[in-house]
This record gives sequence, C-alpha cells and structure tokens, in this order.
Amino acid sequence: MNWVYILRCGDGSLYTGWTNDLERRVKAHAAGRGAKYTRARLPVELAYSESLPTRGGAMRREAQIKRFTRAEKLALIQERSTHEKNGT
Repeated sequence: MNWVYILRCGDGSLYTGWTNDLERRVKAHAAGRGAKYTRARLPVELAYSESLPTRGGAMRREAQIKRFTRAEKLALIQERSTHEKNGT
C-alpha cells in the first residue's frame, strides 16, 4: 500500500509527502531523519493520511495536495477528522 500524508510541524506549518511505509516514515520525520523541511520544524505529528493502491497514484495525489492552499489542506484534514469521529 502507498500513502500520501500531511504532517503538522512544530511551527504550525504543514508538510505533504508520500511513502509506501507510513509508520516508518512518520517515525523518521519525528526523529529528525525525514525531510530537511521537517527536521528544522520539530516536533511533527501526523495530521492526515490517505492510502492509494499504486505508487504513481500516491505521487499524483501528493502533487495535487501540494498545490492546495493552506485553507484547502486544513479543510481536508478537518474532513477526515470528522469522518473518523463519526465512524464513517
């Protein structure tokens, strides 16, 4: 499985990436071994994740989300959070 994810950084900024091992990647970011961007903005927390069946699909979705405005990214995070709370 491939994943696209959004991290909320310690400075309040958002970082979007993709991986084929979400747990390992988030741990790497949190330990300061992730992207240069997140290393300078610790701590980080996983704010959003979405599974996709193919690597190409995850990479395309990452590129799409990276073009979102901050408000659109926050709405995506909120939407997922609301669905999880409601069990849908």
